[in-house]
Amino acid sequence: MTKALPSIYLVRHGETEWSLSGQHTGRIDIPLTAHGEEEAAGLRKRLENIKPALVLSSPSQRARRTCELAGWGEPMQMDTDLSEWDYGDYEGRTTPEIKKERLDWSLFRDGCPNGETADEVGLRADRVIARVRSLKADVVLFGHSHMFRVFAARWLALSAQTGACFQLAPASVSILSYEHTLAEPVIALWNDDRPG
Repeated sequence: MTKALPSIYLVRHGETEWSLSGQHTGRIDIPLTAHGEEEAAGLRKRLENIKPALVLSSPSQRARRTCELAGWGEPMQMDTDLSEWDYGDYEGRTTPEIKKERLDWSLFRDGCPNGETADEVGLRADRVIARVRSLKADVVLFGHSHMFRVFAARWLALSAQTGACFQLAPASVSILSYEHTLAEPVIALWNDDRPG
């Protein structure tokens, strides 16, 4: 990663009750657990030396609270395009529960009934990518696992479905940047969830 080229920091929100249980948490707005708040506060030291031109957050309280506890609440702007995948009928359900009805179901391949497909999430990711690339500056984004997995795939000009190949832990930091020029997007760091 060349220092002169911008970096996009993807910060996944801290732990929630449903991230613990494996329930799909899209549009239901649940808070961080006490441990999730500790994780979010632990991000402060890791992010304190960044000088972003823009700080964006999903409107969900778990993402906004993570942003605040990490020290970026004051400059934060909300962007609905960073919202988590709309799981439709699968909201609140775990993958094993869904697979009892649809044995071969895959979120990234099949999407969710009355929710979004990977390509629809990818269109939202593309809008955010266009916005941050136009700044040609460092940006910090606070959001969600599945959305950021699609975001990383689209950053690399891969299909939204390729997001299935990336994994993200709660309160993790990932960095998207460029290798030599702005025409060469790369993943500089992925799923760094070491304690602050």
